[in-house]
Amino acid sequence: MRAILDLAGPSTRALSYLLGFTVIGLASAVMITQTQLSDIVAWSEKIFGTLFLTMFCGLVYVAALALVKVSGRTLAEPGVRTWFEAGVQSANAIATLALTYTLLGISLGIGSLAEHDLNPGTIQDVIKGLTDNFSMAFMTTVVGLPTSAGLRAALLVAYSRAQERAQHQPLPYYGD
Repeated sequence: MRAILDLAGPSTRALSYLLGFTVIGLASAVMITQTQLSDIVAWSEKIFGTLFLTMFCGLVYVAALALVKVSGRTLAEPGVRTWFEAGVQSANAIATLALTYTLLGISLGIGSLAEHDLNPGTIQDVIKGLTDNFSMAFMTTVVGLPTSAGLRAALLVAYSRAQERAQHQPLPYYGD
């Protein structure tokens, strides 16, 4: 029971960070683009797809949880290095996911060329299929790689601070 309670605090804090940054990002997008929230959500689902968004959010959550578990602790505490490694691997998985979807979008776009005869009557449909797939391809990279780099940097800084705390910890005083 204690293990569940110990994990519940950091997990809800990580979820709060994830949801908070999502709300701030959506509010910023609404302000910048002057577009309705429902239109932004529909566009995101169309461009990225539900599977990408689900996997992306799951990996960001794991990295945020690792960041919460490493922050404010020292290396001497159990689990700090394990959570750091889990967070870095999650951040790397975000980059891998983004690049995989980039290659998938390019492959789907090129594959759509083989399905159509190229003539003046069909060129508009071919170009539309290419741009839809290429849009997904490049947007996943535009979102995934900076997110991955930011999470990795935050984890490295938190881990470095944990190392500094371990080096500057005073020796315990046992009295006379």
